[in-house]
Amino acid sequence: MIAQTIQLALAPVFVLVAMGNILNLLSARLGRVVDRARALQDRHMATEGRDHDEVVQEIRMIDRRITLITRAIRLMVISGLLVGGTVAVLFLEELIDWKLQRVAAATFLAAIGLLMWALVLFLRETQIAAQQLRIPRMYLELEREL
Repeated sequence: MIAQTIQLALAPVFVLVAMGNILNLLSARLGRVVDRARALQDRHMATEGRDHDEVVQEIRMIDRRITLITRAIRLMVISGLLVGGTVAVLFLEELIDWKLQRVAAATFLAAIGLLMWALVLFLRETQIAAQQLRIPRMYLELEREL
């Protein structure tokens, strides 16, 4: 019976591995965004007029991105804890011979829901990043034929 429980617990464990990879990606993005925020904060006091407004605008977008990434990380970690809880419940059910399938299903569904919510926040953050990285049309020189 324990072998069957181990087999049953493999799916949540694979989800945990995927979540770890996503957390790694989110952490790397957060690091880059924080570095950019620090650079912009240094420029903040040294600029005036239109340049200053552009710096402030970018700082605002960076702040929004940091908020989205940290929320996504928080949701992903809670989701990971729930997946771990699911695995624990599966083994507890086997060891103490209680009917805990509904508890395991509920923790796993909650984990998947939080994972999906985190991914939506990640999608929103990437959309803001893409918006921020749009190349101004003047640099494209579209009026010129090359």
